[in-house]
Amino acid sequence: MEIVVVVGAIAVSVLAFLWLIRVVRATLKTALLVAFMLLGLQIFFGIGPATIWQQLQDWLPGTGSSAPGR
Repeated sequence: MEIVVVVGAIAVSVLAFLWLIRVVRATLKTALLVAFMLLGLQIFFGIGPATIWQQLQDWLPGTGSSAPGR
């Protein structure tokens, strides 16, 4: 009976590890894509991350400098 529990625990651990690897790979892919886009905007158009961040804050409600309480 103990061998079934051990095999089940190993199977669950392997599946969880494989899922974690997929999540990390997808996250790294997205992070690299964003980094290359920011680098391209900086090199070709002179638009820096601060400019993009400010634009995002202006678009999103409650995060910009014109938000209430700021």
